[in-house]
Parts: sequence; structure tokens; C-alpha cells
Amino acid sequence: MPNEARPGTGEQAKQHALAKLRQAILHGDMAPAQRLVENELAEQFGVTRASIRAALIDLEAEGLVERIRNRGSRVRVVTVEEAVAISECRMVLEGLCAAKAATLATDDELAELADIGTAMTKAVADGEPVTYSELNQRLHARIREISGQQVAVELLERLNAQLVRHRFQLALRPGRPQHSLSEHLAMIETITARDPQAAEEAVRAHLTSVIGALRE
Repeated sequence: MPNEARPGTGEQAKQHALAKLRQAILHGDMAPAQRLVENELAEQFGVTRASIRAALIDLEAEGLVERIRNRGSRVRVVTVEEAVAISECRMVLEGLCAAKAATLATDDELAELADIGTAMTKAVADGEPVTYSELNQRLHARIREISGQQVAVELLERLNAQLVRHRFQLALRPGRPQHSLSEHLAMIETITARDPQAAEEAVRAHLTSVIGALRE
């Protein structure tokens, strides 16, 4: 890349490498258990090995990377039981966010949630699981944002990042979008009804179903 486009050194370079690596892992460009070779990554992203090493330390703290003694770093493998444990934590935090969203959502925000629900219904009818998965993530993200519970939002972003591979696999499982659609529509309905308790219960019911699907 041209010199003026290089991220430089120090903190700027680390943040550049961190963003690129995180994106590659979350988008599935780097598979679980894939080795992360510092020299290769430094050349790929145009930064120093020290910047890559610092980025990998941050990603380890986020649960996306694991360091194997005497073998370097690799993309972390999240087991089914770990995914279940993470989903149990999501249940509490996302239930809180849904309850708050039911209280705080504006009419425009409720209309936006309804539109997402309509699009999800269409994606299922059209047999488009990838589109459905993207809308699924968008719905959960908007509920978190509407809640205004920033601590829960930050915790959930970290937890959800570790589940990216399992979420994608579930989305492509035959029949799964059809099964989960009614759960997501129930979440939208209870938030729209401005019923915090019912909204929290709808989220918990949905994630209980997710946990069951993970264990199948």
C-alpha cells in the first residue's frame, strides 16, 4: 500500500491490525483453530510484528483468540458447552435489554422493529437463511440499542462475538429459521405492547430454544 495509507506504528498500527483481525474472525474468513502466524499477518496488514502481537493479546482478552504454549496463537475454538454457557448469560442480559426497550422505545423505533419482523417473515418464505440470519442479528442489535443499557450492550457484543460460528451453523440448519421466526415475532410483539415482563420472557424462551438447538 502507498506510504500515506499505512497505519503507521504504535497504537495506530495496533488498532488497524486489531480491527482487521477481528473482522476476519467474525466474518468467518479465519476458521476456528486456524494458526495466526505473526510474520504473515504483519506482512498482510502492513504493520510490525509487535503491532500484531499486541492485537492478538487484545483478541485473546475478547475470547476470539487463544495462545497455545510454545505453539503461538490460533483462532479460538468455542465448544458446544461453552456456547451453551454463553447463551445462558445472553439470556439474562438480552432479557434485561428487551424489558427496557419495551419501556423506552419510541413509536418510530417500534415501527422499525415491526419492519424487521416483516422482512424476517419474507426471508423465511423465500427460503433465504443467510438473509434471515442477518436480520436476526439486526433485530437483537436494535433491541439492545433501544434499551440504552450500555453496560449490557458492551457485555453482549463481547459474548456474541464468540458465538459467530455457532450462529451461522444454526442459521443454515434446515428448519431452524422457520422454528425461530415465531420466537422473534413474539419478542417484537411484546416490546410493541410495552410489556417489559412479557418481553423479557419472550427473549428467555427464544434463547432457551437456541440452547436446545445447540445441544442437538
